[in-house]
Order: sequence, then structure tokens, then C-alpha cells
Amino acid sequence: MQADSLAELVELSSDAICVHEHGVLTYANRAALETFAARSADEVVGRRFTDFVAEDARAALIEKLARLTERGQASEPVEALMSRLDGSKFAVETVLVRLGEAAYQVVMRDITAKKAAADALRYQAALVSHVSDALIATTGEGVVTSWNPAAEAVYGWTAAEAVGRRASELVGAPLDLPAIRRGGGVAEAVHRRRDGAPLAVRVSAAEMNDGYVLVCADETARRRAEQNYRTVVASLDEGVLVMGAGGLIEAANPAACRILGVTEAEVIGVPCHTLTLFTESGQWIPPDEMPSVRTRRTGVTHNGLVVRLRRPDGRDVWVSLTSRLLNPDDPAAMAVVTSFTDITETRAISAQLAHDATHDPLTRLANRTLVLGRLDVRERGAVTVLFLDLDKFKVINDSLGHSVGDQVLRIVGERLRRSSGRDDLVGRLGGDEFVVVTAEVTDPAEVRALAEHLRAALAEPIGVLGRQLHLDASIGVVLVGRDDRRSAEDLLRDADVAMYQAKTLGRGRHHFFDVGLRERMQRRLRMEQDLRDAVHDGQLWPAYQPVVDLRTGKMVAVEALLRWTHPRHGAISPAEFIPLAEESDLINVIGKEMLRATTRELAARRLHQGLDLTLKVNLSTRQLDDPHLVPAVQDALACTGLPAGALCLEVTESALMRDEEAAAEVLASLRSLGVLLAIDDFGTGYSSLAQLRRLTLDTLKIDRSFITGIAESRDAEAIVTSIIAMAHAVDLTVIAEGVESAEQLELLRRLGCDQAQGYHLGHPVPAAELFGQ
Repeated sequence: MQADSLAELVELSSDAICVHEHGVLTYANRAALETFAARSADEVVGRRFTDFVAEDARAALIEKLARLTERGQASEPVEALMSRLDGSKFAVETVLVRLGEAAYQVVMRDITAKKAAADALRYQAALVSHVSDALIATTGEGVVTSWNPAAEAVYGWTAAEAVGRRASELVGAPLDLPAIRRGGGVAEAVHRRRDGAPLAVRVSAAEMNDGYVLVCADETARRRAEQNYRTVVASLDEGVLVMGAGGLIEAANPAACRILGVTEAEVIGVPCHTLTLFTESGQWIPPDEMPSVRTRRTGVTHNGLVVRLRRPDGRDVWVSLTSRLLNPDDPAAMAVVTSFTDITETRAISAQLAHDATHDPLTRLANRTLVLGRLDVRERGAVTVLFLDLDKFKVINDSLGHSVGDQVLRIVGERLRRSSGRDDLVGRLGGDEFVVVTAEVTDPAEVRALAEHLRAALAEPIGVLGRQLHLDASIGVVLVGRDDRRSAEDLLRDADVAMYQAKTLGRGRHHFFDVGLRERMQRRLRMEQDLRDAVHDGQLWPAYQPVVDLRTGKMVAVEALLRWTHPRHGAISPAEFIPLAEESDLINVIGKEMLRATTRELAARRLHQGLDLTLKVNLSTRQLDDPHLVPAVQDALACTGLPAGALCLEVTESALMRDEEAAAEVLASLRSLGVLLAIDDFGTGYSSLAQLRRLTLDTLKIDRSFITGIAESRDAEAIVTSIIAMAHAVDLTVIAEGVESAEQLELLRRLGCDQAQGYHLGHPVPAAELFGQ
């Protein structure tokens, strides 16, 4: 009866009890069957006990069983993780009892709920301990019963100091907790730390048991940041508008009001599309295309949009505008912030800089950059380019000064502007070079009329400093056809070439460009470069032409004449390369080299062959301007040993008349060296013998143009007779050049001419051919 009672007691126990022998379950009470989620004992009995132990807990449980060595020995209560038939896990507190050799009783109590409650308590304790907000529990009278670590950090009181004191004393402010509850449970307040520092706090109060729980969130840093943010936004030069989801302006900083020309009251609550905006090209921006509306519709940020804003007072303001969602992480909120900077002044400065970069500062005409740009982007239609260069402008600049020259250039620019079409481009390329580009006048006859019209406008007298200045221009013209593929640089180059040709033909005229002209200019450029190389490569050499005394018939002098043997083109005419040398300033270098070479040659011939000859060397206009001319002559005489009296330097009449005072000064310096001086090509200029006398010359050479017709023309004979008589009257030796016949020679002898030279008397030849080896 006692055994039956015990069995019934075990069967009815609330604890799960089971028995296993050799690891196989032989018994399980009702509580065990429920614990294992079994419908009957058949689902449990006969299975291994470890099937109901979670895999991670098996080893520890088997170890506990192994420690039970005696019958009736029981283990200490231990926690284990078990497994139900459906695979779910549950925690138990179990006691193991050894019943026999290999038989054990297992008593299990489900502690899952207990553990969950304990975990919850631990979580709550951890939450209270680690939450950043101050959590304070008080009695109904406001006495602190709990003070978490965050409260210690916020207020500076330790929990030990706080518990038992009134909360209002600790937070430094009155706490009417019932009033907070009546007001919705949340209130904003200013508390004070233990050291008196103010705290901006959001207080939440809830009733608990017979007291209250307070959550005090320290918002001091956030509110300070908000205040700083508001201060910064208010002080920005950049305008800021906030548009709500409905498109109404909800906030505007002072800069925005200033730029928009409105007060804050006038802009708050106003739809954003009431602002009037235009694109850079001047197109009105409709309401549904406003940047803020597009951002609200698409969520896309628009950065750096340049728009023109029309203020209520009618003034236009240029702004650089950015529009973005106020909260990109929550695009559904649809609030948009638009910021904008007033760039009106900057844009005006940029426009001025852009204008200055493409316009001549003196005349305000287009500069070379703008002219090239316009020609580069020209539509494939016919245009005309007129390249103008003022004739003799350098004389005005040099004689009246650059300020007067600048004033003249400004007047010229204005006249060209007035004389051109409204759509024509008038530019100054630099110096006294101007250009007119027109698409209105393309017919050659009309272009000629336009060119002469421009010249006529420039020819009108210009009154400056009480003087009446007269100008003219040489104009190069390029006609550009519809399919012309030349670049802008090519067109200006060709117009320049045509202008240069107009100057070459006599200035004060216009000339049309053609391909042959370009080829001639290109040859000229190539020849100039080749001439530079020739100076160093020994391609230049002197030829000598005899000068004969007409009384004795003997050679008394030789004229050194420069010759050029080109490695590809052979002999180059002096008429072609001498002007090149003068224009490129090579003449000074070449002149010094030839002077040294010819003086050395003649000094050697005089010494070794006993020749009493004078060397005649031509000086160009450029050489007279060279400050190193006199030292070069002195050096040549000193180095070669040629007597100064054996050197005669010849200067053209036009060079002497160009600047009489400067020429006289140079000739006086040369005369001081002891050399002879001659005037060449006499009769082609406008000098008088009286002028020549002041220049202390020794020789006069009659130009070949008078000698050519002397035998057939009485007028020519009379002119030559007069020149010889006047020259002898002032003690000048007379030389006739270009004598090509015996008849001319005999007539000159009869007229009393002193010396002569020409093909009849001898061609220019190398020294070895004239003098012998």
C-alpha cells in the first residue's frame, strides 16, 4: 500500500520525473510526458535519455551521472538544456539520483519562464544603468528612491547622495509632478547641475506604484547646436529658404529676404512659384519647372544653377542656386531647402573681364582673339576680311608722342566703326593694324567701294594739339567663299600678305589677295630664313667691279658688290635679297662681314701686287642707323691694314635725305676716321648740291637712269652736263655708273666726267678673276 502511494505521488508530481537504465528510458511520469511534448509513454519509453538532452548539454550531464557512484546518491541541482520531441529547447533545473548499477532517476523542473524573467530583470537593470537619460524614481512626495548612473552624470550627484533627498533639490528647480502628468506627461524645463551650470531638460513623468518615474533628457547640447545653427544661418550671406511639402515657404533667413527684396513677413507662407525666375538665356521658368518643385517631384539635387531673379521692385538679381531635399534620408517628407548666392556683381565683373579679354583696351574694338573666334565660328557663307595698316603712323608716334598716337588710334577706331555696317566686326589687331570683317559686302566691286570708303573716312583731317594730321591706309582684302576651308589664322595671314603688297605698290591703296601672292610671300619667308643661314655658311661673297679714270683709262678703284650663291637656287639677284636683308636687320651683320672681307682683300692686293686702288663699299639706310657702324669701320681698317684714304663709303641720296641731321652726324664720325664719302644714285632724290656740301662728301655718282639715254637724248646730256659742272664747283669727284657702250663713255669723257663704271668697262667678278691669283 505504501509503494502504491509513492508511485501515485510520483505520477502526480508537478516535476518531470523519468528513469533510465543503461541510458534507455524505462519510465516517465505525466509531467515528463508533457514536458517532452509526448502524447503517450510509448513515444518516450524505450528511447535513449540523451535524445531529450540538447546536444551542447549532453557531455556535462553524462559527466554528472558518472560522478554518482553509490546507490541512492543524488547530485546537486544543476541547470541543463533539454529538447522536446518537436525539437524545441527548454531549460530545466535537474537532480540526478542513482537507483542501481546502471539505473538513474532524473527529476526536472522547467525554469524557462524563471530564466526569462531573470533575463528581463537583468536587461531592465542594464537599460537603467546604461541609458543616456537620467532615470529617477520618487515617492509620491518627490523623495528620490532610485538614481541611475546617467542621473549622476547629468546632475553631478551620486546615487548614494541622491537617494532619500527631494528630487527638486537635486535638479535645482521646482518639480510639480502632478502638473506634469496633467499636462500630458512631458515638460520643458531648465535644471541646474550641482555646480550651478544650467541644463535644458525635457522631463517625462509617469506614475509608478505610490510614486513617480522621471525621465530627464539633457538637451543642452542639442539646443545649443540649434541655437548656433540658427545664428549661423541668420548671419550667412547666402540666402536660405525652406519649402514645406505643400510648396509654401516656411522659413527664410535675413540674407534671403535681402536678396529677394522682401521682409520675412512678406515671404513666409507664400508659394515658392510666386518667385519670378529666368534662365541664363532669358527664358521664363514656369512654376512646375522651378528648381524646388523639380527637387520635390524627383528627389534630385540641383547644384549651382545660375538664374536671374526678378525682385518686386523690378530689379534683376543673378543668383547661383542649389535645391535639395531637407532630409535626404526621408524623401517622403518632401520638404525642400533652397540656398542661393547673389552673383550679380561677380557676374558683372566676369562679363567685364570676358569683354576685356576679347577687346582692345585702347579703342574698345574687338581684339585679335575675338576676330579669330568670329572667323572660326563663321557660318559657311561668304565673308570679306579687310586688313588695314595706317601709312606712316610711326612718324606721328615718334614726332608727337605716344599719347597723341593713342588719341589718333582711338579716332581711327571710331571712324572705322561708323563707316562699317551694323553687323560688321571691327577690330584692332595691335599697333596701327585694324581689321573689318563683313558678310554684307562680298562682291568684288562692292568691296573695292567699301575699301575706298574706309580710306576716305580715315583721310579726313584729325585735329590734335592745334595740328591737322592726315592719314591714309594700305588695305589687304581677302574674299572668303561659301566653301572656303581656310582657318581664321590663315585668313588673317592672307589679308596681311595682301596689305603688305598694297604697301609695296606705293601705299594708300587696297590690294586683293590671290594664291600667287601667298606663294611669293612664302618664297620671301623661305629666302629670308635661307639668307640667315647663308650668313654663316659662306654662301655670300663679294664681287668687284672696276672704276676707270676717264682721263687715263686706268682702273683707279673697285666697287665691292654683294653676291649670293644659293645651294639650291643658284645665284640670287641682289634686287631680291638686299631688301630682305634690310627688312630683317640682317644687313648690319652682313655689312660688317663684307666690310671686313673686302678691306682684307684689297689691303692684301695693294701690299702684294702694288695696286694703288680705292675700295668702294655701299652702306644701306639701316647701316646708317646702326650705332656700331663707326666702330666696325674703325676695327676693319685697324685689323686689315687698309689705309683709311683707300676706303670710300657710298650712301644713297634717299638715305641721306631721310634724316639729314642724323646722317650728317654719322658721316662726320666716319670722316673723322679719314675715309672717303660718296653719294650714290644722285638725281633720284630731292637733294641739292648745297645740302650735299654740308655733308662733307668727296664723290658724287650719277644714277644710271641718266646715263642710259645720254647718247640719244639732248635733255639727258644737258642734265648730266649740269650735274658735272655743279659737282666740280664744290670740288666733288664725279662718277658715272651704268656705262654700257663706247659712245656713252666717249661722251662722258668729253663732258668732263672724272670716272666711270659699267658693263662696258667691266662686269662685277670675283677678286681672283679681276686681280689674278
